[in-house]
Amino acid sequence: MNDDFADLVALRRDIHAHPEMAFAEVRTAKAVAAGLEACGIEVHRGIGGTGVVGVLRAGSSTRAIGMRADMDALPISESNQFPHASLHAGCMHACGHDGHVAMLLAGARTLATTRRFDGTVYFIFQPGEESGHGAQAMIEDGLFERFPMEAVYAAHNWPGLPIGAFAVSSGPAMAACNEITIEIRGKGGHAALPDQVSDPVLAASAIVQALQSIVSRNLPPAEAAAVSITTLAAGDCLHVTPETATIAGTVRTYSSAVTDAIEKHIVRIATGVAEGYGCTASIDFVRNCAATINHSGPAEIVAAALTSRFGPENVKPMFPAMTAEDFAFMLEQNPGCYFWIGNGDGESRAAGHGLGPCSLHNPSYDFDDRLIPIGAAAWTALAEWALAPQGR
Repeated sequence: MNDDFADLVALRRDIHAHPEMAFAEVRTAKAVAAGLEACGIEVHRGIGGTGVVGVLRAGSSTRAIGMRADMDALPISESNQFPHASLHAGCMHACGHDGHVAMLLAGARTLATTRRFDGTVYFIFQPGEESGHGAQAMIEDGLFERFPMEAVYAAHNWPGLPIGAFAVSSGPAMAACNEITIEIRGKGGHAALPDQVSDPVLAASAIVQALQSIVSRNLPPAEAAAVSITTLAAGDCLHVTPETATIAGTVRTYSSAVTDAIEKHIVRIATGVAEGYGCTASIDFVRNCAATINHSGPAEIVAAALTSRFGPENVKPMFPAMTAEDFAFMLEQNPGCYFWIGNGDGESRAAGHGLGPCSLHNPSYDFDDRLIPIGAAAWTALAEWALAPQGR
């Protein structure tokens, strides 16, 4: 570990031990602001709730870029037993946002020292990414009006990608996140008299099965999508057929046209199957988060900057994930790019980690602190490349 960032390793682990949920990142935001101010960076607090923006200027250019890190934790009980494990029951940094904060602070510190760029860098520390509303909150609070920028960038650690490697491409990076809830209403009665009821549990089971045909039979083979039913609730007595059953889940796509098509098929299938079982179905389809679509120009800048710093062998094409990211809302408002930084496969994890892989949203997840100097170098290279003085 680079001794220059030993204090940021300690800060990262302190944030990990004191996780805060969406829009409650008061302690974390205070630490971020203090870290920026220690570097002589101008600080703006309370943007979109608990969001923080640092402003660093160099040279004379009016050009500007933004770099974003998310700050919130997840409602997961941590299984790790190391000293910096979460002190808050039912809440942990299982997605590495503590590490994202540390990497961006490390980059801010380096850039404040070197200032080998011409323009302004905005360091954006966002609340509420896991809720899917933090980016919108900052945008609605005037993020891009108060801090106008030609491009905005974000990075996420990615388990399975080797330490020191990156992935970036133009086009889709992550999927849109949509929620479906289907209530099936039938006729309840005695479970021993099935001929006298219209069983919503049976109808719900058939609907779950039928919905799996949408991607395989109703979409062009080249289109990627996922329809996953994750909950089924019905009844509370072993001897009673209930009146209603409710199923719910998520739909992931890379385009609004595919989302629209899937919604249409869900309505068709759910109502038709329910009717076939003597029931009715009501469908609630909620669009939570758009797909994260990288703009070609900023993606090329990221690839060029990372290649110049880390070599072409460490900059790989990004294969879109079906996970979602509310950075999508920033990309809808402003050109930009989202890229991955490798978090390895957990081979370096010390004693105290829980069982299971080093994967995101896993109770034994932990961010690899070796990424902090790597992240600092990546953010520095990006700022120096995107805001290079004229005549580079």
